[in-house]
Amino acid sequence: MGLKQKRRGQSFNPRKEKFLEYLFVVAGSAIVAIAFNVFLLPNEVASGGVSGISTILKGLFDWKPAFVQWAFNIPLFIAGLIFLGLQFGVKTAIGTIFLPFVVYLTEDWQPWTEDPLLGALFGGIGVGLGLGIVFRGKASTGGTDLAAQIVNKFTGLSLGTCVAMIDGMIVLSAAIVFDIERGLYALIGLYVTSKTIDLVQVGVSRSKMALIITNRQEEIREGILNKIDRGVTKLSAYGGYTDDERPILMVVIDQTEFTKLKQLVKSIDASAFVVTMDASEVLGEGFKRV
Repeated sequence: MGLKQKRRGQSFNPRKEKFLEYLFVVAGSAIVAIAFNVFLLPNEVASGGVSGISTILKGLFDWKPAFVQWAFNIPLFIAGLIFLGLQFGVKTAIGTIFLPFVVYLTEDWQPWTEDPLLGALFGGIGVGLGLGIVFRGKASTGGTDLAAQIVNKFTGLSLGTCVAMIDGMIVLSAAIVFDIERGLYALIGLYVTSKTIDLVQVGVSRSKMALIITNRQEEIREGILNKIDRGVTKLSAYGGYTDDERPILMVVIDQTEFTKLKQLVKSIDASAFVVTMDASEVLGEGFKRV
């Protein structure tokens, strides 16, 4: 066994990985709960989910959001176990119960802003950050996501459509109970939440992927290998007009190396055809570990 394989084997600790997953669920749930109490609830921004329902019922009947969330989350979790099987596991159960518990503990915290737009923006960021961390722990906080999966199973509608329908009804209810403006703020919060989750899951793109079509493949390939110190993959391709074989060089580089790559290609073949695009998440040697 090689040195790299030994190190890789030694670095993987199943107990540590499992502990980190549970830590992500607890920490993420706490972040969602705090963002809800200091940004969303005081500004009546009901941006979807069970937290949005609890915001509406708080406005209508002054019911405690934590108790409302437990009242929805626990039956939905049980329904998920009945209709969808045991796929949710202990971690999702923890998120389902712990999130409302932190909402209860922090219900007396003072709002961090009384501007509904700031509440929607930063509440959306906080909820998205927390949910993204929970998802990294391979779990969820239950709620309307489980309801969407149940509807998906029995109706055949896509999961995305089910989520959009349920969250849409919650946002519409907020617009009716509060006012149209609050409904629009809820839409902003919902959008920011989804984008923040993507950011936490995928990360900020700092890598580029380049596809290079050139008549001087060997020189460019050697330049990338030796001067930029990156690996290159040769893809088989054919010209659409001539039907001649035109292999494509594919290389993934750090964003800081992009200018160096352009100068290298230009110095060897000024007529080369180069396409570059963002690489959202790159795993492997020279980049993030798998």
